[in-house]
Amino acid sequence: MASHKQLPRTAQIRLVSSHEEVYEPCDDSFALVDALLADRTNLLEHRPKLCMEIGCGSGYVITSLALTLGQEGCVSNYIATDINPHAVKVTSETLKAHGVDAELIVTDIASGLEKRLAGLVDVMVVNPPYVPTPEDEVGAEGITSSWAGGENGRTVIDRILPAADHLLSEKGWLYMVTLTANNPSEICLQMRNKGYASKIIIQRSTEEESLHVIKFWRDFDTEVDDTADQSASGFISYLLAQIPLFSSWRGSNSNN
Repeated sequence: MASHKQLPRTAQIRLVSSHEEVYEPCDDSFALVDALLADRTNLLEHRPKLCMEIGCGSGYVITSLALTLGQEGCVSNYIATDINPHAVKVTSETLKAHGVDAELIVTDIASGLEKRLAGLVDVMVVNPPYVPTPEDEVGAEGITSSWAGGENGRTVIDRILPAADHLLSEKGWLYMVTLTANNPSEICLQMRNKGYASKIIIQRSTEEESLHVIKFWRDFDTEVDDTADQSASGFISYLLAQIPLFSSWRGSNSNN
């Protein structure tokens, strides 16, 4: 395995494996990785012992996370899951090509891991199936499972959130990609009711979609004023006010 001083900061596209039934890195993948880079200083100070990706696809994100932390010598363990066995194989190849390791599991979200990982995950990253589709496409075999999100693109997201709540440690952080159609403000309010604060790390707009990468963390005393507007529109206005100036659209990250 390469010395952490020799590792690139993120996965290199030329080394990311592929398969016709596996979702390739795209704008949402780049946004999620750039959100991790934007929060890199906090991640290094956080010193996570266990990091997890739900829906690893090509392995671009979990590999980039391992490289980002490993570059500074942060010792973490990594687990990644995907319902698509082809994705798990491709992720294995991507990790190997970059000289990093993770435990890979073919499963639906985190099924079968509830007891083993309960309260242990310090960092979770998720680029979920968020595209609004007919419900019968959700969980379909092959590449369709990577984007089919059902009504409002929320069917899979609404199953991931309670799983994340169960698996995250007391200091656990969740980074999740959402689409405007998913009603991210409602997601934030839903998580707030579970005791999580939230912050938009990256917001990007392309010709086809408007993406948000939201960070959630346990905080039963959130900074949002309880007397403030508690509507979805009011809450998203609060979140949008937190977005750093550098989070505007930049295409893809620099080594791509």
